[in-house]
Amino acid sequence: MRVALVHDWLIHMRGGEKVLDALAEMYPEAEIYTLFYNRKRLSQNLQKKKITASWLQWVPGIRLFYRWFLPVLPFVVRSLKLKAADLVLSSSHCVAKGVRLPGGARHICYCHAPMRYAWGFENEYFSSFLPPFRGLIRYILKRLRRWDTDVNASVHKFVSNSENIRKKIEKCYGRTATVVYPPLDYQYFQNPAAGHRDYYLVVSAFVPYKRIDIVIDAFNRLDRKLMIIGSGPLASRYEQMRKSSNISFVGNVSGEQLKALYAGAKALIFPTDEDFGIVPLEAQACGTPVIALGRGGALESVKTGLFFMTQKEDAVRKAVLEFEAQKWDYQTISMKVEMFSKIHFQESMRLVIDAEMSAGHETYVAS
Repeated sequence: MRVALVHDWLIHMRGGEKVLDALAEMYPEAEIYTLFYNRKRLSQNLQKKKITASWLQWVPGIRLFYRWFLPVLPFVVRSLKLKAADLVLSSSHCVAKGVRLPGGARHICYCHAPMRYAWGFENEYFSSFLPPFRGLIRYILKRLRRWDTDVNASVHKFVSNSENIRKKIEKCYGRTATVVYPPLDYQYFQNPAAGHRDYYLVVSAFVPYKRIDIVIDAFNRLDRKLMIIGSGPLASRYEQMRKSSNISFVGNVSGEQLKALYAGAKALIFPTDEDFGIVPLEAQACGTPVIALGRGGALESVKTGLFFMTQKEDAVRKAVLEFEAQKWDYQTISMKVEMFSKIHFQESMRLVIDAEMSAGHETYVAS
């Protein structure tokens, strides 16, 4: 079977890219199509693949300023010319599912979220803009939502990364989806050498909706160690917020370093209203509980830990104190997330793909 893989952009290895990585393992001969990429930042498996990019690949600074190109991304993804294929697998949180299909191809979209910038995160991304620009942004987002809804006609089957996103797909697109949880590299993360567990941990991109600011504010008041792994456009702002010498910024780390830092933490702090979130699973696979916002995908991925209900500094601080008032059996945490293993993901996806490819070639028509 000829397979083409499509992903929005490839400049790091986060949850969405790990889904693509697992799909690429299933179809080693498949070519990957994307808007732009940085091969050095990808997994060893993806680095070996043939990757075809759009003209954005040659725009200077695109990896830093790609959000400014949001209004034209629908046109750019439509410019990608896919070779003949029987199956197109798109891994999409933005525009990848809008790619033009080769004749006769079936299209299965693994949807990480309806276009995140247009459906629900407008304030997080654009609230800092001056009022005259906000009006223009609202107009652009309205057009993007319309485009995002229209291109769903080319998707024969939706797969969502969680029950949370399944409901959003139904609400935004009026489409049904099958839930297949994203892949956790369980064998890699399980049973690391346990550390002293004398600090709390954050692992995140430094972007607005992740809300790392409330964790920094909380630990400025708590006499506790906090280590923050990650990078992004808000890095300088977060460093300026730090008032406590117990807060450390680690930057980006290797896989082995990440595993060791997970295993040495008392708990992972996860303050994000995330579509699903692979980070809490990685922490739990290392035997570390999670203190998470009780919203979104965390309600499905956090099997050991506790929740706080509002994205406020005080809620995080109280959750840490509540966590410390309880006893935790670190030895049993890992086994509770084995169900999210990469093997289980690939088996589930193969069942969905086989069923869809056997279903015929009717094209969904939007109502």
